[in-house]
Amino acid sequence: MAYTHWQRQLREGLAEMQLPLSESQQQQLLAFLALLNKWNRAYNLTAVRDEEEMVSRQLLDSLSIVPWITTEHLLDVGAGGGLPGIPLAIIWPEKRFTLLDSNGKKTRFLHQCVLELGLKNVDVIHGRAEDCQPEQAFSQISSRAFTALDSMVNWCGSLLAQEGSFLAMKGQYPDDEIAALPASWKVSSSHSLNVPGASGERHLLVVARAEETQ
Repeated sequence: MAYTHWQRQLREGLAEMQLPLSESQQQQLLAFLALLNKWNRAYNLTAVRDEEEMVSRQLLDSLSIVPWITTEHLLDVGAGGGLPGIPLAIIWPEKRFTLLDSNGKKTRFLHQCVLELGLKNVDVIHGRAEDCQPEQAFSQISSRAFTALDSMVNWCGSLLAQEGSFLAMKGQYPDDEIAALPASWKVSSSHSLNVPGASGERHLLVVARAEETQ
């Protein structure tokens, strides 16, 4: 895939999403994508192998949740290949991002991204969510292709501030997962995501503690 083709896909996608980014931010996003593509061959960081789909399914998909991020310090659990955490950190250098994953190969890749892309606002933690003990709880926690909703709240609930919320990125609307949520948690809102160039459904579920438990 010619680099210029990725450039055009990204520029057109950002315009459709009404997300104005500087030329340097766009170049940084493409540099991240090139790193991800290179390391993916050996480390199996993402299931997306088709270079034609990478801008849409990795960069634009990650940026599709921008309107719902309100925190100054986001935790991305099951960060894997850095999606959505790294693209979000690139467009918001003034915010902090903590990327958590239990897979050592994936966190080594994330450390390499931080180094090569010069991301001063990203911290990488290698470990299980259940074992993580942050100095203070997070007001928002993102996840993408991480785990079912009930497992997410059970494993990561202690990391979330009392009034905080999970931003769970899903494909099709997960009725079964929602039905399996413990009574102490609720889907406070859901949003259909528009990802230019991507086929299939994409949804964002905002999950918070049920009122009686707050």
